[in-house]
Amino acid sequence: MIFIQIPQDIPNQSTPIDLTSTTDIILYIVLPVIMIVAYIYWRRKKRSE
Repeated sequence: MIFIQIPQDIPNQSTPIDLTSTTDIILYIVLPVIMIVAYIYWRRKKRSE
């Protein structure tokens, strides 16, 4: 049943994130943290207006 849900034409990435790669660290750790902090800042700024 699970095999039916896996797309056949799309490559499946089964390797874990490589934390020794600078690109992976920026994409998966730094950018999400920046987005969360910016969202919190934006909400507080909007609420105070």
